[in-house]
Amino acid sequence: MDEQPSLIEYPSDFPIKIMGRQDPGLTHAITTIVHRHAPDFDPVTIEMRASKQRKYLSLTCTIRATSREQLDALYRELCDHPLVVMVL
Repeated sequence: MDEQPSLIEYPSDFPIKIMGRQDPGLTHAITTIVHRHAPDFDPVTIEMRASKQRKYLSLTCTIRATSREQLDALYRELCDHPLVVMVL
């Protein structure tokens, strides 16, 4: 199976949207995971939006992506977190 060429030029600023259950530990958990894969990530830049019923919280983290492997590993770890519902 041939691997598709990347449509992203690296390095590049890359927004990741994480939707999770409203929980006091969600933002800290996401920040920790993102920082592990993108050490230069600044948590002050996180954009947050609560759902209408405040059951879910959407966080947009923009990182400096350096490779497809970095993004794949970050997406995998975010998707595996129990508070995370979806990662886009």
